Amino acid sequence: MGVEIERKFLLAGEGWRGQGDSVLLRQGYLCSDPSRVVRVRVEGSQGTLTIKGKSTGATRGEWEYPIPLDEANELLDRLCEQPLIEKYRHRIAHAGHIWEVDEFLGANAGLVVAEIELRTEDEAFERPVWIGAEVTHDARYFNSNLMRHPYTRW
Repeated sequence: MGVEIERKFLLAGEGWRGQGDSVLLRQGYLCSDPSRVVRVRVEGSQGTLTIKGKSTGATRGEWEYPIPLDEANELLDRLCEQPLIEKYRHRIAHAGHIWEVDEFLGANAGLVVAEIELRTEDEAFERPVWIGAEVTHDARYFNSNLMRHPYTRW
């Protein structure tokens, strides 16, 4: 079984801008039930199908598979729940970890969050100065929830 241990944070300032590499992501959900999420994503020129289990703390099962780009786009446009999540992902290296800063577009414009994947839930890590409050356990910030309850309507 694949395992994802991820913590999520709001940002405190713009110090992250201009760092790292960026890519546009489009993603949608074939199933957005919190106990079993099935996501389709196009990231640059790659398609993926991801299955995630229910979160327990900052940990959940995760299985990810590459799929052909044309099939990923077809699933996003024809079968996924709407609206899709669109965002720029900025990957920034800091103190031995990669931070993923997601800058949302469309109905979630204005929302920017940072995530860090860890090997264990209690793994120590250094926070960049631009990291703010932790929202790991706040379900409003789950991408599958942002699809149904966009940030611009909070």
